[in-house]
Amino acid sequence: MNITPLKASVEFAVRFSEVDSMNIVWHGSYALYFEDAREAFGRKYGIGYLDIFEQGFYAPLVDLKFSFKKPLIYGRTARVDIIFHNTPAAKILFDYEIYDLSDDSLIATGSSMQVFLDKDYRLVWANPPFYEQWKRKWGQE
Repeated sequence: MNITPLKASVEFAVRFSEVDSMNIVWHGSYALYFEDAREAFGRKYGIGYLDIFEQGFYAPLVDLKFSFKKPLIYGRTARVDIIFHNTPAAKILFDYEIYDLSDDSLIATGSSMQVFLDKDYRLVWANPPFYEQWKRKWGQE
């Protein structure tokens, strides 16, 4: 079966507060760009943090990786693309790509992993029923 990847994108302008003394985006800002992408994905597909919380779960990040390809500088506009990576495990996996919109060059790539915790902060080993339903709804089985 061919599964269509679920994707979302967010454009952003690099703000002065996000750069270092060399006028280059500070590495910590990339975590925020990835967070913006996860929120956009959640809004688009109905699986945001509040949606998960309303089902009785938390979904904390447990792994976050970046690979920098070229500098992104103050004043530029960029786009972060987020792609859902389906897995049978009780995890939410995403891949990311950030592009400089002035020349469409690849700035950075990355990935993240979230797990499920119940309201008592215990790790959930099996996919919660709402997550299984969500994957079926979006053809991710």
